[in-house]
Amino acid sequence: MAIENAAAATNAADKGGEILKPRTDKRDYRRIVLKNSLEVLLISDPETDKCAASLNVSVGSFSDPQGLEGLAHFLEHMLFYASEKYPEEDSYSKYITEHGGRTNAYTSTEHTNYHFDINTDSFDEALDRFAQFFIKPLMSADATMREIKAVDSENQKNLLSDSWRMHQLKKHLSREDHPYHKFNTGNIDTLHVRPEANGVDTRSELIKFYDKHYSANTMHLVVYGKVEEMFQEIRNTNKEIPRFPGQPCTQEHLQVLVKAVPIKQGHNLTVSWPVTPSIHHYEEAPCTYVGHLIGHEGKGSLFHALKILGWATGLYAGEPDWTMEYSFFNVSINLTDARHEHMQDILGLLFRHINLLQQSGVSQWIFDELSAIFEAEFHYQAKIDPLSYAVNNSSNMTIYPTKHWLIGSSLPSKFNPASVQKVIDDLSPDNVRIFWESNKFEGQTDKVEPWYNTAYSLEKISKFTIQEWVQSAPDVNLFLPTPNIFIPTDFSLKQFTDKNQVLEQDIFPVLLRKTSFSRLWYKPDTKFFKPKAYVKMDFNCPLAVSSPDAVVLSNLFVWLLVDYLNEYAYYAQAAGLDYGLSLSDNVPHIQLSLVGFNHKLRILLEAVIQKIANFEFKPDRFSVVKETVIKAYQNYKFRQPHNQAMSYCSMVLQDHTWPWTEELDALSHLEAEDLTNFVSMLLSRTFVECYIAGNVENDEAESMVKHIEDVLFDDPKPICRPLYPSQFLTSRVAELGTGMKYFYHQEGSNPSDENSALVHYIQVHQDEFSMNSKLQLFELIAKQATFHQLRTIEQLGYIASLSQRNDSGVYGVQFIIQSSVKGPGHVDSRVESLLKDLESKLYKMSDEEFKSNVTALIDMKLEKHKNLSEESLFYWGEIQEGNTSHCGLFCG
Repeated sequence: MAIENAAAATNAADKGGEILKPRTDKRDYRRIVLKNSLEVLLISDPETDKCAASLNVSVGSFSDPQGLEGLAHFLEHMLFYASEKYPEEDSYSKYITEHGGRTNAYTSTEHTNYHFDINTDSFDEALDRFAQFFIKPLMSADATMREIKAVDSENQKNLLSDSWRMHQLKKHLSREDHPYHKFNTGNIDTLHVRPEANGVDTRSELIKFYDKHYSANTMHLVVYGKVEEMFQEIRNTNKEIPRFPGQPCTQEHLQVLVKAVPIKQGHNLTVSWPVTPSIHHYEEAPCTYVGHLIGHEGKGSLFHALKILGWATGLYAGEPDWTMEYSFFNVSINLTDARHEHMQDILGLLFRHINLLQQSGVSQWIFDELSAIFEAEFHYQAKIDPLSYAVNNSSNMTIYPTKHWLIGSSLPSKFNPASVQKVIDDLSPDNVRIFWESNKFEGQTDKVEPWYNTAYSLEKISKFTIQEWVQSAPDVNLFLPTPNIFIPTDFSLKQFTDKNQVLEQDIFPVLLRKTSFSRLWYKPDTKFFKPKAYVKMDFNCPLAVSSPDAVVLSNLFVWLLVDYLNEYAYYAQAAGLDYGLSLSDNVPHIQLSLVGFNHKLRILLEAVIQKIANFEFKPDRFSVVKETVIKAYQNYKFRQPHNQAMSYCSMVLQDHTWPWTEELDALSHLEAEDLTNFVSMLLSRTFVECYIAGNVENDEAESMVKHIEDVLFDDPKPICRPLYPSQFLTSRVAELGTGMKYFYHQEGSNPSDENSALVHYIQVHQDEFSMNSKLQLFELIAKQATFHQLRTIEQLGYIASLSQRNDSGVYGVQFIIQSSVKGPGHVDSRVESLLKDLESKLYKMSDEEFKSNVTALIDMKLEKHKNLSEESLFYWGEIQEGNTSHCGLFCG
């Protein structure tokens, strides 16, 4: 939708100034400043079928008043309710949902972001409703207590999450007078119980907070569509944006080793240093450079050494937590069970690797490689949905100069060895914080973090101790990565003419090739014009999910393939060529995907296929991977209750779905020899379904598939043979009897989790065009009503949703509610009551309202795919469902 009426924004000042954008971006951008000093980025996209807006307010949880922790977050919730102009409660969210849109918000430490998208013909009114958040919100007394309970329910959901618990523990072990120390989510204690006991009225404080911080001059708005005068009504009180100078950690909080007890099985080591925020040198990307080298996974890297030693299964390095005033550089390592004997060796090797970086100096060629990778990614980036794009850019507007609003930190271009060296020098034993998580510490701690009740202990460590660890660490050969052969240099676009002609009938994938071994669906890119490709290879192996033993052996096969390929494929992933191997949930398919620049894609594909053909593994790697998979299964018990309920629902409905407890039991008895024997049988009969799309000519696509056949099938003693006709099985789903109700009760697997969950599933029909549309229309009409009634009005739980469900072509709807206040029986009775209300609502619905919903659904169904991956996922889904002739969809 093109920008309209931008000039009508009375007294809006167009400050001009170039906004740098990707070479392949056809959208237009314009910066204006409204008369109330609100800075606006207008994005004009004639091709869009969705409009979006995002408003970023430069205030967050760091500004929470003492004793009212979570107030900024609570305000974010309250603004959604109603406004003076639109006083009907929840009418904003209802309007957005019923016109094909989504709306949400988030509160961070120094920012709060509100955003929505919607069908283009409904954007004007949606934007006006959205603007009222910041003009005259009601923040009604009636809604206050209900939304405090919603914030509390959200916090309850997080209490048993290790990521939330460890983040708060790191905050807890910092200066008490720094806002970093605060608990920022809020709960019923901080927003109601304590304030009430102290004679403080939370709603009055909420309004004071809004008046103090919500001013037009502290806001940044992105409009993906058009802007009207409405936002000029936001008052400008010329507020200063809150600043919080100083570091969160003093010497008291440095040189410490913290041992913490997690919820889940496993061991994790996070080594953290306060550093100068690299945002001040974003064109030089010092933390990106250092993170690239410490987090590398190729030969010579720290992770490769730890992996060979059998001590680690994953490693991350980077700058995850920063503001304009402070920053932390973290190295996080997932450890194997051998970590107790070798934690000191692991830290010794980490600091030895840092010493290597200090001695090697900062290399121009490494920076140039990173710059080339980032430049290719930026200039050929895939178009994303307008909502995500608006949110990203409204956040960037608060940080970067106008010309870099779209770029942010994604285009390092200035080589400055001094800024990089400064970060490396900061990673010293003098200012380190080490956080070590392990269930082995249970019963060995003497402290408890107050907000999440995380048990921990703390001890000081000296730099001399760390130096001893460095000296005693194993003598392994650490060295810098070699040049990356996967960095693309050919960005030319294929010309699909003559023999590769693209005719009108070729707008859908075509069946390009079919043999007894494989089938190839092909679609050239005639829409997005990026030098990228999307490849899916689905290996149909009937044995893969035939029993719990087969499932876990298939999983071990996939994990060990990825493990073996990692040191090679990591270079491809670093260069923007992602690949993935996975086992489908309840169908006997092993899927290989490759997505990214097409230039070097064939090289990676052939490496993967070669490894499948010559599958080998070392016994020590089998032991490490088996241990990792066992932990993954053991941690199923700690999943959120609604995730557990959904899994049980799938188990009841779907064929070849086994209880995780049975799979874990099977896994515990398996040895390396079992896998060796299994893989030869697994691959003995297979069929490869292929989908290749993008900047690839049809003979290239055929050649890729022909190569797979040559390696796997074309041999006197082939690795694979074609499937028998009887082995092409369709997935089966249990048919629920008409008028029957089935109730399945399952005790939660985590006794510490006080939440319960309900999945109320209604089976409706088998795949049929007319019924599919009716079900989608019902979901559109009922979705927001469900959320409003069960979550907002009745406060049953933070998670409360209605969604459509498709199990192998069998369609239904499911209500998902997770609650810490009511049991599943009560929640189910409320769903039944809601269904009666929805039935009444449908009968009473006016023709005008019905037609409005139909129009909204039509707009949603006509929404175009925005990038190659989104389009390919859709067509691949249709192929997987067997809809290849549905309404003449595919031609061949």
